[in-house]
Amino acid sequence: MIKFTSLAFIKTILVCFFALLLHRSGVAQVLRPGFDKAEFAEILSINARFSESPQIAKFVPVPTRSHLLYKSEEIGLVNHWQLWLMDEKVAVICTRGSTREGESWLANLFAAQIPAKGVLKIEKDFEFSYTLAEHPEAAVHAGYVFSSAFLLRDILPKIDSCYQAGIRDYVLSGHSQGGGITYIMSAYLLQLQKTGRLPADMRIKVYTSASPKPGNLYFAYDYEHAFGDGWSQHVVNTEDWVPQSPFTVQTIADLPDVNPVPALEATLKKQSFFKRMFFNSLYKKITRPSQKAVDRYQKYLGQFTGKQIKKYYPDFVIPEFAHSNEYVRTGRQVVLYPDSGYFDKFDYSKDKTQIMLHHSTVAYYYLLKSVPGVTLK
Repeated sequence: MIKFTSLAFIKTILVCFFALLLHRSGVAQVLRPGFDKAEFAEILSINARFSESPQIAKFVPVPTRSHLLYKSEEIGLVNHWQLWLMDEKVAVICTRGSTREGESWLANLFAAQIPAKGVLKIEKDFEFSYTLAEHPEAAVHAGYVFSSAFLLRDILPKIDSCYQAGIRDYVLSGHSQGGGITYIMSAYLLQLQKTGRLPADMRIKVYTSASPKPGNLYFAYDYEHAFGDGWSQHVVNTEDWVPQSPFTVQTIADLPDVNPVPALEATLKKQSFFKRMFFNSLYKKITRPSQKAVDRYQKYLGQFTGKQIKKYYPDFVIPEFAHSNEYVRTGRQVVLYPDSGYFDKFDYSKDKTQIMLHHSTVAYYYLLKSVPGVTLK
């Protein structure tokens, strides 16, 4: 594979490559909203190349419309991304999922939520100031923000080089953990564009697959409103357990300010002493378990995991967590439904140690073939 380590070199290559193309046809945008089967098949093929072992990746066809421009070093929590060029006009930014290293899994396990606007103090000379949503109650996955900080520091100069070369269309994508991180990075880029720090004529489309949930309902509202209809697709296999993670806990505090609870409390105050005792006891039994669960999440998936990250980044300051652990699906869902043939091919009963059987790009590609649209190999 080609590996460009110099920003100036990749910029020169891209500018030269596009000079003739732009002279002949002018700058044009080719991405369209909505799920495109052929487009996603190409993206999934790219992700399979560096998210799976060669023994697994060989079952997914190689990309036919794209070529590699750049691949990063391992950064952050063993994070890695690649830049590909699709159809000679679209920059594809792909982020790798989890690896076998424990350090990589810290990004998943650091699953307490932090506000969607804030600053992460990672190293003495590295602070990541971020805005991912406008809603004051929006909260996101702490580990994916941490990883995004490192990736974006490398990605943004490459985007600038691509833009200077005439590229206006960008696809952000990732499988598994890579998809969770892609949510965060795409939200960040959209906010940069909104504030004029990225060009307004950049078009961003997102394809995530098999991804964990990135944040709470307020983040999902903001994200989907910002992207509009059809510009962020999430592809999920119904048999895959990863998209159901992290576990979610909803509390009264997650409700909007206008909700039935204040009216209920006012009504209870008017009841007799014994009725108030009974209903207050019942109310606490209903609400306290979920609140205690949030507290435990913040203790173990927040403070404890944050201390493990500090072993790799001693100057990292564990942030203040949002008082929430409500996680929801985000983006337009494209659901892949298995048929009987799928369960014959991906038979969990043959080896119950294969907990990622339904999570692989191979399983997703197999199911994608049955989706209406172009015929795939």
